[in-house]
Amino acid sequence: MSSLASRLRDIVRPPGQPESRPSGAGIADPDVLADTLGGSWTDAHGQRYLVVDRSYSPGYRHGRVAMMDALPPWPRLHLLCGPDAHGAGDANTGGCPGAREQLLFIDLETTGLAGGAGTYAFLVGCAWFDGPTFRIRQLFLSAYAAERALLEGLAQLTEGITGIVSFNGKSFDLPLIETRYLFHRRQTPFAALPHVDMLHPARRLWRAGDDEAAGTTSSCGLGVLEDAVCGMRRNGDVPGFEIPARYFNYVRSGDARPLERVFEHNRLDLISLALLTAEASRLLDHGPAAARTAREALGLGRLYERGGLCAQARDAYAVAAGIGEAVSRADTLTRAEALRCYAVLCRRQRLYADAADAWRSLLDLRRCPPHIAREAMEALAVHHEHRLRDPRSARQFALRSLGFQATPSRQHATRYRLARLERKLSGPTTDALQF
Repeated sequence: MSSLASRLRDIVRPPGQPESRPSGAGIADPDVLADTLGGSWTDAHGQRYLVVDRSYSPGYRHGRVAMMDALPPWPRLHLLCGPDAHGAGDANTGGCPGAREQLLFIDLETTGLAGGAGTYAFLVGCAWFDGPTFRIRQLFLSAYAAERALLEGLAQLTEGITGIVSFNGKSFDLPLIETRYLFHRRQTPFAALPHVDMLHPARRLWRAGDDEAAGTTSSCGLGVLEDAVCGMRRNGDVPGFEIPARYFNYVRSGDARPLERVFEHNRLDLISLALLTAEASRLLDHGPAAARTAREALGLGRLYERGGLCAQARDAYAVAAGIGEAVSRADTLTRAEALRCYAVLCRRQRLYADAADAWRSLLDLRRCPPHIAREAMEALAVHHEHRLRDPRSARQFALRSLGFQATPSRQHATRYRLARLERKLSGPTTDALQF
């Protein structure tokens, strides 16, 4: 039976790695690796890792978008932060990076997609704007023994940085890299930095409804989004699930040629991340009039509302729902969601008449989702009973909602409301109807 110490080493040591591996093991000539990947070696603590630098001018085009279109400042960047944003910042940004602060875009390529103690990042891609130039620096872990040195190099890159931007980084990238810092008993440099995870704003802005509209997509993968938003379609790109196998093939053989496409995949991800962040901030700055689709206008409304800009959110919802337009450009699901958001926000702001109009418009929709229709009927029943003092109309809406109540508790609540309305209609001396 193996000892506890050896079992623990098996857990924390990445798969396929021996207990002790000198830097550059498996490589016939480290200079060949550097030449193949276009990088240079950095030494620290007797270990070394490869650094690959690339620069992109303002005129560089990524699909139909140029890098100059993404240049800061981004006035509404703080609205892309989640409600749990932390770190430095002023009261107006809620701890999120400001328009003119220095952002670091980060994307990892790892030894596995599921996480776990044996998963580590063999390629850390970082990018930032240096004036009008977009710079990318990739830190490559050629041997596991150099991980501590690579992490120290990454910490140096965060000096002077006031915010992190990632894609699904809150759930995967940052927790994974922070675990590696903890493993080496180092303090993570990301703990106090505000973080914009673009996966969540992208879902709000560019995920399609039931009838897929132009410029939207049902998937929220970064490669798919760059096609929909930037018009960039990758040719010969490496699928994400294939990347760990390419790295382990390099570890076994020392052949780095299959990694060239992995490095290019990582660079394209960073460029797309910067352009999507800039586009989302631009939309927030220009408002719903700049939205190409109803889904974008709906997403803007949700981002405004989450940021406390209720007037702008209401305007965005109205555009998405087609309020005041002869013909709405929204598909059924998008318009239903927009009308619901508009009605709920109006109710919170005590604009009860506007809210009631939106609920009625919802009920006029063909193929309105049942759960939204039920909410509209319940809201109109409340509105007519308590605000308009019209129990007869309230009873009609309550009766209509009864067929949409899927749970016993909701049915009980609706029957209770109907009984109360019957008492109001019948007078104090008449027994209420039994249901």
